[in-house]
Amino acid sequence: MSYHNPVLLQEAVEGLNIAPDGIYVDVTFGGGGHSRAILDQLGPHGKLIAFDQDIDALDNKLDDERFLLIHQNFRHAKRFLRFHGFDQIDGLLADLGVSSHQFDQADRGFSTRFNGTLDMRMNQSENVSAMEVVNQFDEAQLRYIFKEYGELHQANLLAGNIVRARVTKSIETTEELNNLVRRLVPGKRENKVLAQIYQAIRIEVNQEIDALKELLLQLPPLVKPGGRISFMSYHSLEDRLVKRFIRNGMFEGEAEKDLFGNTTVPFFKVGQMIVPSDAEIAENGRARSAKLRIAERYSN
Repeated sequence: MSYHNPVLLQEAVEGLNIAPDGIYVDVTFGGGGHSRAILDQLGPHGKLIAFDQDIDALDNKLDDERFLLIHQNFRHAKRFLRFHGFDQIDGLLADLGVSSHQFDQADRGFSTRFNGTLDMRMNQSENVSAMEVVNQFDEAQLRYIFKEYGELHQANLLAGNIVRARVTKSIETTEELNNLVRRLVPGKRENKVLAQIYQAIRIEVNQEIDALKELLLQLPPLVKPGGRISFMSYHSLEDRLVKRFIRNGMFEGEAEKDLFGNTTVPFFKVGQMIVPSDAEIAENGRARSAKLRIAERYSN
């Protein structure tokens, strides 16, 4: 089994409009699929810098003098790029969310399909795991993450029952969490609700929304005029942030205007949102919810 089967690989890389001698960044290295495709289009003087916070991804490091892999969360991209001498780049690619490898490792606790420890840490050196969230967050905190990150209508019910259940015994495995949820949710909706609960907990554990916002806000001074960004997301929370940032240069409200009424957004969208074909979804079920947005840095 491959580490990760990249979704919309050709479209995401083509969207960068790669210059052979350019400097590019892949902030979600994973199995290296996107990075290999970028390197294939770079000449001898091009450069690719990749980021990944999961130590497992380091085993996939590419043996290429044009390539540098940095073991860090992409929220620190600008700082580490500058540390390595890169003040500006020609393009950046992000394939957000969880890799196939992470989902398929039972002991990582990302998947509802396997019994394993409630972990869900993308960076395994972090202190807060899913077990801490489920067993130590108070009812209001749990209700908030289920509502905001899982978009669950049953947030109150779920939070209350988790808090009551853990009084008797802490909830330590995915199976224990799954069994608790199954008693509260009708069978036909069970899988969908479980997926939303895991998404909510995972986002909290890894601070994914904050990290994405921090990355996006670094891009205007980092990406050269005419440079491209290519962002792939798998749920509405991430896609909404990317869409609003491209459109307005911010996450809420409308784009700022100058004295003449002109907007001052740093990027403009390239084409329309791209989704996988039926053939790609049939081959890779995890592609079903993917959305790709491409944008270019204004030249002025």
